Amino acid sequence: MGETAPATETPARGKDVVDGDDPRAIIWEVLRGQWRFSALYAFVELDLAGWLRDGPLTVEALAGRCGADRVALSRLLRTAATLGVVRSVPTDEGVAYTLTPAGETLRGDVQRSMRSVVIPQGAPDFLEAMGSLADAVRNGKSPFAARFGSMYGYLERHPEARHHFDAHMSTRSRSIAEAFVARYDFSGIDTIADLGGGVGTVLATILKANPGMRSILFELEPVIAGAGEFLRAQGVADRCELVAGDFFSSVPVADAYVLSNIVHNWDDEDALLILRNMRATMPAHGRALLLDILLPEDDRPHLGKELDMRMLALYDGARERGEQEYFALLAQADLRPSRVVELPYALSLIEVVPA
Repeated sequence: MGETAPATETPARGKDVVDGDDPRAIIWEVLRGQWRFSALYAFVELDLAGWLRDGPLTVEALAGRCGADRVALSRLLRTAATLGVVRSVPTDEGVAYTLTPAGETLRGDVQRSMRSVVIPQGAPDFLEAMGSLADAVRNGKSPFAARFGSMYGYLERHPEARHHFDAHMSTRSRSIAEAFVARYDFSGIDTIADLGGGVGTVLATILKANPGMRSILFELEPVIAGAGEFLRAQGVADRCELVAGDFFSSVPVADAYVLSNIVHNWDDEDALLILRNMRATMPAHGRALLLDILLPEDDRPHLGKELDMRMLALYDGARERGEQEYFALLAQADLRPSRVVELPYALSLIEVVPA
């Protein structure tokens, strides 16, 4: 009778700290998430996806190009392989690594790159603020804002952070705008105003899908100054009036309004002021199209609940709202929701009309 071979772990399954039915498994999974993100951030900060864009490289070759310690880099790469951003391949020189489709999205030279999403999440100033989340919960104030002032002031003083922020917002806005246009009927709107619309990414997408429509881009003066060039490049500048102003004071008259990720940037008092100023100029047949997160009222997981922790740490007053809370805010501005359409990024399109 032969000996029984020792049991071995199935290669396809990683070794867990505790059994999956152990209640501590949930806590370990959250802890491991931080370690995995740290590996991802190091991968991106070293621009390993950029160095691997032309094909597989051995650890030695990659270390020489990115200026890293060979042994430490090999440790990072084997972890990156478990994250699914690279995979190992045999070569005549030994084991090399190549990008997976997910890893390709971390290159800075590709459409809808995730590089500018990852970098701000792991930057020291932002990490410190997230590490002080308990302080924000104690006093209701953003530790980041207490240290640096507003997020937008910080970005003005830190050009690299601003670059990544703008790149991420531009990519995100394009994805949102494409889904928005695909899922909403703009019939009956002659003039649409985008309030706080940046350089016009969402507005340009709407105009290209609706050739007979005219528009107003309403923004602060410094932003408006750079919008004309973008709108000309999109071929819609002749149908877009650029108006500089402050939506805390007043907004222009239009058949419809777009507020994309605006309401969640402000506390209830300021958000209500913006909505009331819009309602004051909205015609009887008018409507507003609000792109925001509506949190579910129950305990189900939702991206917005996790994003809300970042809002709490980094912005004073900014917050994601539950559906009931959001609709109550609309009611105070004499508005009522007439339709809700789900969009990517956990966003909802809330169509509102005069109450």
